[in-house]
Amino acid sequence: MAQSEVVEGLEGLGKDWASDREVFRGAPWGKGMMWIFLLSDTFIFTSFLTGYMTVRMSATAPWPFPSEVFALTLFGQSIPLILIAIMTFVLITSSGTMALAVNYGYRRDRTKTFWLMAATAGLGATFVGMQAFEWTKLIMEGVRPWGNPMGAAQFGSSFFMITGFHGLHVSAGVIYLLVVAFRVRRGYYEKRGYEIVEIAGLYWHFVDLVWVFIFAFFYLW
Repeated sequence: MAQSEVVEGLEGLGKDWASDREVFRGAPWGKGMMWIFLLSDTFIFTSFLTGYMTVRMSATAPWPFPSEVFALTLFGQSIPLILIAIMTFVLITSSGTMALAVNYGYRRDRTKTFWLMAATAGLGATFVGMQAFEWTKLIMEGVRPWGNPMGAAQFGSSFFMITGFHGLHVSAGVIYLLVVAFRVRRGYYEKRGYEIVEIAGLYWHFVDLVWVFIFAFFYLW
């Protein structure tokens, strides 16, 4: 290979590298790192749900009916999935308040951003509280990670592992949102920029999206 061809190749490589740097110039690193984290978390939840489907289809004992397991008795009437429907509504509503918080964050409206993030965290805490009530009800009915009086023993381990892992994400998200919200209120991001509110929103929307799949797999199937 001639020396001129080598030089031209190196120059072309340098131009490609420079163009790649221009593409990512100004992109916030926090947002990129959050996308990488969410991608890795997607793999984890996908593995959990795939394992759940495999266990359910291979179970020798009958799998419990969700309408019976998750029924809630109100005024002497058994209402199937009412608590789960309320939990889902609360979490979806929190996505709306989070989206508004991001909007007002970029408008640099600290007061509205703070209260919307606080409302989102409050809805998240409400969801976790209702999930704790749901766990308590199932435990009182004899459901355990190692056993289940209503049918297949694998139901308890699958349910507590997957919903517990998601609940841990929601709990961490509530703390994360509150920390960011109070920093917004104090004007911490006035000079740094409000990208952190959008980054927190990415995490929260991911948590909400994962719940949609858990809801479909556990409570509707």
